[in-house]
Amino acid sequence: MKKRYLAASTALIALLATGCGQEDTDANSSAEEEMVVPISVDLTVPESGEAGEAVHLSAAVTQGDEKVADADDVEYEIWEEGKKEDSWMVKSEQNTDGLYEAEATFEHDGLFHVQVHVTARDMHTMPMKEITIGEGAAEETGEAGHESGHGDHHGEHATEGFSMHFMEPDAVKANEPAMMMVHLQQDDQPLEGARVRLEVVVNDKSDAAQWVKLSEEKPGEYTGELTVDAIGKATVTVHVEDDEGLHEHESHELTISE
Repeated sequence: MKKRYLAASTALIALLATGCGQEDTDANSSAEEEMVVPISVDLTVPESGEAGEAVHLSAAVTQGDEKVADADDVEYEIWEEGKKEDSWMVKSEQNTDGLYEAEATFEHDGLFHVQVHVTARDMHTMPMKEITIGEGAAEETGEAGHESGHGDHHGEHATEGFSMHFMEPDAVKANEPAMMMVHLQQDDQPLEGARVRLEVVVNDKSDAAQWVKLSEEKPGEYTGELTVDAIGKATVTVHVEDDEGLHEHESHELTISE
């Protein structure tokens, strides 16, 4: 009888030890997964420049102490103050490990925004700086921006430090699902826990607007599928809200083909 009790006790101790060991392993694995070091971007943009002359832009991408030489995409988006809808993109080149450089030329004087979009190691960040070209913005520029009706509707956001990047798909075809992706940041950090919806109006038929709810797959990255049943032009308005009172929106145009 004593031998039976001894065997049972030994088995129980072994089982408990195995369970504790498994819990420790799971805890260590979870801790390792949570300790992902975010990428960091040091964006360098001159404070001023001259119209018609090339301006050098650079973005140093790191992860901890490591230079990130394998970024998936580094692209500069540039627009004049109050004219986000007319922004243009400039591709970068990596001439030194982790340093992604580009040149931009501005056609006229004004105040411009330079935002670099960096996608690397399953993370996305998009710091932004300003540059004054020539004499800077004319006094009436701000008023003209409001009179044009664009305002924050196209991306001049009211919330300080808020940034949005709508990843426009390469092609959208009628009756085929297309992946929509939006990156959000607040004070250069991923904006998590937001409520993000797309309002889609095809061929100006606002009474038949389609709504698509996006889900947060990664910190600050929201995705969802959109299917449109007609060819033509679609206006996609991204609506962003959170529990802190944030309410921003931004519109983009898509072409729907056969």
